[in-house]
Amino acid sequence: MRTVKLGTSDVVVSAAAFGTDLIGSRISPADSFLLLDQFAEAGGTFIDTGNIYACWLPGCSGGESESTIGAWMKDRANRGNMVVATKLGFDYPGCEGRLTAAEIERECEKSLKRLQTDRIDVYYAHRDDPATPLEETMGAFAALVKAGKVRAIAASNLPIWRIAEANMLCQERAWPQYVAVEQRHTYFRPRHGASFGPQLAINDDVREYCRTRNLTLIAYSILAQGAYTRQDRPVPAQYAGPDSDERMEALKAVAAETGATLNQVIIAWMRQGNPPMIPILAGSRPEQLRENLAGLDLVLTEEQVERLTTAGNPDVEKAWLR
Repeated sequence: MRTVKLGTSDVVVSAAAFGTDLIGSRISPADSFLLLDQFAEAGGTFIDTGNIYACWLPGCSGGESESTIGAWMKDRANRGNMVVATKLGFDYPGCEGRLTAAEIERECEKSLKRLQTDRIDVYYAHRDDPATPLEETMGAFAALVKAGKVRAIAASNLPIWRIAEANMLCQERAWPQYVAVEQRHTYFRPRHGASFGPQLAINDDVREYCRTRNLTLIAYSILAQGAYTRQDRPVPAQYAGPDSDERMEALKAVAAETGATLNQVIIAWMRQGNPPMIPILAGSRPEQLRENLAGLDLVLTEEQVERLTTAGNPDVEKAWLR
């Protein structure tokens, strides 16, 4: 699997990350180990987790994913080969979901213990905390980097203006800056005014900022929970409409031309975009993960990428809503 460098940092990761929100919870520890093995055997090194995973499931309180990853790395003796990213900023039992200095330090220690490691390779602010001074938040992250407990910091679900503000402050103080941005993204375009709650979607402003400031873009929920391929999963309301209908037709046409699946074409399109993105791949079964990993080897022509990118008309969505 190809590798890429995260922004201006020295952290080198695989061209895809493995999403682990259900690892060790809905997916049993034994099956989780098999999926992690499969990802690593394919050359994957970038593991994406979070301190809250998966507190929303019955019987879970958060930390299940981190603990399972830590146990797997210890059992496989492969910590040195893996690049582990985790997050804080949402509340779960024992955590307020803030970005105060005290909570950043406390949650970092909890994540290190669960992951059975002495360092977090990429530590994310998982959502914004407007009530905490930005200087306090970024200063706390800088202290962790200085202490060697964190290698690089990144932002997820933060408005792009807040990321820019944080990086300007860090530049002035000679503190580590955010080197990557992780947001929701898929081939369908969100309808005008669509909301995903606390999750933020990649848009043109995010792409342009990352392209011009050398931040790496990382995309989650890339396959829209199966909406492209499963008859029992309709297109989510945030995307449904004429624009998505037209983009689906373009997607099917390129899939037919390449002999690839719809999901594989989406993954290839993201990797070949401008700027290219690191997709977070998931799968609860080996065959699902195998299909998604194969999308990394698919190479689309420039014409196919352009056709996919320009398909549909987002202005139709705006008129349709009025």
